[in-house]
Amino acid sequence: MGVGVRLVDAVAPHRMGQSFRHLLGSTLVANLGDGIVLAAGPLLIASLTDSPQLIALGATMQWLPPLVLGLAAGVVTDRFDRVRLVIVVNVVRCAVLAALVLGAVTGMLTVAVALVLLFLLGTAEVFADNAFATLLPAVVPRADLGIANARVMTGFVTLNQLAGPPVGAALFLAGAAWPFLAQVVLLGAATVLISRIALSPAEAPAARTGVRREIAEGVRWVWRHAAVRTLVLTVFIFNLTFGATFSLLVVYATERLAVGPVGYGLLTTMTGIGGLVGSAVYGWISRRVSLGNLMRIGLVLETCTHAAMAVTTVPAVAYAIFLVFGAHESVWATTAATIRQLAVPDALRGRVGSVNMIGVYGGLVIGSTVGGFIAQGFGVVAVLWYAFFGSAVFVVAIWRQLRHVAHAEDDVTVSSGG
Repeated sequence: MGVGVRLVDAVAPHRMGQSFRHLLGSTLVANLGDGIVLAAGPLLIASLTDSPQLIALGATMQWLPPLVLGLAAGVVTDRFDRVRLVIVVNVVRCAVLAALVLGAVTGMLTVAVALVLLFLLGTAEVFADNAFATLLPAVVPRADLGIANARVMTGFVTLNQLAGPPVGAALFLAGAAWPFLAQVVLLGAATVLISRIALSPAEAPAARTGVRREIAEGVRWVWRHAAVRTLVLTVFIFNLTFGATFSLLVVYATERLAVGPVGYGLLTTMTGIGGLVGSAVYGWISRRVSLGNLMRIGLVLETCTHAAMAVTTVPAVAYAIFLVFGAHESVWATTAATIRQLAVPDALRGRVGSVNMIGVYGGLVIGSTVGGFIAQGFGVVAVLWYAFFGSAVFVVAIWRQLRHVAHAEDDVTVSSGG
């Protein structure tokens, strides 16, 4: 057996099926492209304007579509073939990216046009991401969901946060169009891989009963499930402060830390390295720390992150802060995804996922808007202190509610090996 074959079998064991390998390959390629644009998008807006409010608006325009269209995307996901839906939407995403490339090459790209294109890109991503998120539990045995999520998370942090942003920043320095052109190529490759996934007949879309009724069914299910409800409320609350801080990360990097585009990309790279550490030790941690306490520790770490960012101007210290934050982010995301996948019936996965999406992006949109106004009037450091004190209040407010997550422990079995 060759080294390559052994490596593939170690990452995606044969027992997990060929469809999982295609799904993992697709998410790896797509995450590299998304990581490239993660750095290039803010740099593009910053190259067109020096207004912190407009820079924050760039993030808002990508986060607004999930808030506005998330529930509709959940219904569409549960109604139609999920693999075909991802393929169609990815083609639309490539068309929007091509328009960005054309505008950058011709010099006709204004900040207004860029913001509109980012909104359209975010709109397409709502439907693609919601459908994609339902595929993992459809192709992986329940006993392997924990390790499957860890593999996906490892790919996310390695390529989306570790490798992608520095590549995106470097490509942007070579020319504003290059990062977006690279994303078109990578997204095309990811689409080919996902087209090879085969779902079992048991995963057929649910019957149609009316959009409003189907949305209400998903919302009611979330509200009645204590653990999933708590996760949605928690991510919404904390994204009110996270969105304020991280929508202005490029401003923080250039003004507070005085680093250039590559240094800005290294902030997300360090988050990626931390994410790898978090993924690697997740099985060990989850066997020793309850889910409720795991969430509490993570929220305290996230709260302290804002204060630590506010008091430092040393790039090396900031990189260390983002390393720790990345580990927390990885552990949190893996736990939350596994709980949802094990708890939610297949027929409701799209709609429940869309309710979670509303929580995620609702907090981000509000947070980035607030952050933009604060930064415009008082500077980026004021945003960081707002995020710290706001998060501290939120930790106290939701501390007891996290006991519901602990009750999900009996239903969650996390695989820690391959």
